[in-house]
Amino acid sequence: MSLLMDRAAKKPAAAWNDARLVKECLSGSEEAWSLLIEKYEALIYSIPVKYGLPPHEAADVFQATCLELLARLPGLREPRALPKWLMQVAHHQCCRWKRQSRRLISRDTQPDLPEPETPAIAETLVRQTQEEQMLREAIAALAPKCRRLIDLLFFETPSRPYSEVASELGLAVGSIGFTRQKCIGQLRRRLNELGLD
Repeated sequence: MSLLMDRAAKKPAAAWNDARLVKECLSGSEEAWSLLIEKYEALIYSIPVKYGLPPHEAADVFQATCLELLARLPGLREPRALPKWLMQVAHHQCCRWKRQSRRLISRDTQPDLPEPETPAIAETLVRQTQEEQMLREAIAALAPKCRRLIDLLFFETPSRPYSEVASELGLAVGSIGFTRQKCIGQLRRRLNELGLD
């Protein structure tokens, strides 16, 4: 088993350094490519979802963005810029899908309409998506028990009672509050390290 896969078994994809992933991808590692896509899958999908595209079109945007990444990865100068680059590519793909759907609808009924313009990336959309990605990365960097606790307490709907959470994690019910506070403290520190206050 390669060094990359040994480490991958111990850490989630979002905890990987982009420079290392890009280097391994460029050397032909399929495992690194899978980890890179896994790391940014939620980020890429979040863009078409925010644009209100239906699931099949969101999947097409995801696929087109990944193909663009595959084609342009050798020319990537700064791996740290990868998340923003992926957001921009996904944004442009969404605009292309929106334009195509408008053209299909509008041209049938009003053939004289001018071509719609592609709007600039909305700063709020970019900022929100970057913050969401930082949160995903910060959670992924936590110890497995903290990751699971945060997932159980904050990302499940409907929320589960402490007794169920404690049972699943093998903790005493009375220790959930303390453990939650400790995990949130670690998450805050990690978010601060990533530049999110």
